[in-house]
Amino acid sequence: MNIPFLDFKHMHSQIRPEIIQAFADVYDSYWYINGTEVSRFEKHYANFNDTEYAVGVSNGLDALTLSLKVLGIGPGDEVIVPIHTYIATVLSISHVGATPVFVEPSLRTYNIDIHQLEKVVTSHTKAIIPVHLYGQACEMEAIVTFAQKYGLYVVEDNAQAHGSHYNGRKTGSWGIVNAASFYPGKNLGALGDAGVITTNDSHLAKEVIKLRNYGSDKKYVNDIIGYNMRLDEMQAAFLTVKLNYIDDWNEERKEIASWYTSGLASLNDITIPYTVNKSDHVFHLYVILVDKRDQLQNYLKDQGIHTLVHYPIPPHLQSAYNHLGLKKGTFPRAEMLADKCLSLPLYPGLTKDLVDQVIEVIYDFYE
Repeated sequence: MNIPFLDFKHMHSQIRPEIIQAFADVYDSYWYINGTEVSRFEKHYANFNDTEYAVGVSNGLDALTLSLKVLGIGPGDEVIVPIHTYIATVLSISHVGATPVFVEPSLRTYNIDIHQLEKVVTSHTKAIIPVHLYGQACEMEAIVTFAQKYGLYVVEDNAQAHGSHYNGRKTGSWGIVNAASFYPGKNLGALGDAGVITTNDSHLAKEVIKLRNYGSDKKYVNDIIGYNMRLDEMQAAFLTVKLNYIDDWNEERKEIASWYTSGLASLNDITIPYTVNKSDHVFHLYVILVDKRDQLQNYLKDQGIHTLVHYPIPPHLQSAYNHLGLKKGTFPRAEMLADKCLSLPLYPGLTKDLVDQVIEVIYDFYE
């Protein structure tokens, strides 16, 4: 048995002729930066995400950083962020000089616990970053209501939830400005690094366009101090091809997740994913909680089944954030998830027979 955690073969064989043609078109255009492919992708992605504007950038971290930067968030400001997230979310806050203020996850959804928000807001709080973790939309109506009460910006981290929605409204369209990653393993993945910022605010969109391009929207004229954080033409062309398939791939992910859920529901030793009312879940990851996580992971590996842990070290326990002085035990929910969460294989093309084999091996372990 050899079941990888992630396999691109099914997706990429399906679109190979289109990808090769996209490569040839860009190659033969002799225009590789800030050209028609980026503009075309931005238009299509904005339409897909139900926003007025989409601005392509170099990667997800840069998308988050520019989103905060364009809002004027910086030193002395605080940004509320879930403690159970990939480190990039927190790094973006540090990159603009602001201070991350962590909130524990809900033990049902693993997204930010909306009931903890009132406890952490201060006069220095300027924004909140809800992360649609594993593909499930955060409870955005409550988050937006909270933000409006305290005059905060909402900046969504939509890296893991392309195409998901809350109460029928797309993730990445709720905040004033929002960020997403197209890292190859994402539901919508490039063939390298890439990212996007979405917004309905024309002024913010124009400022992001400047910031990503040396602070310039006219060659050799620099209005502000900017960066080189552009989406390149080749990745934009690839993403335009893949965008036509993302809804179908998401539906396939949901079906695969339903096989896992049905097969594992009667096993009391594990906790399977829970989707909260009004939220959609596009299953970027299928994450279970288990008491004997490391032993189960090794047992599965011995049987040729590969899994991953998202994420083994919470941000507050990373050496990069030692200066915050947050010790082990500060965020017990996040630390528990770090010890118990296990991501099972899930990708378009994974068959029910292979899922059944994974389930069988898990049952064998506990028996």
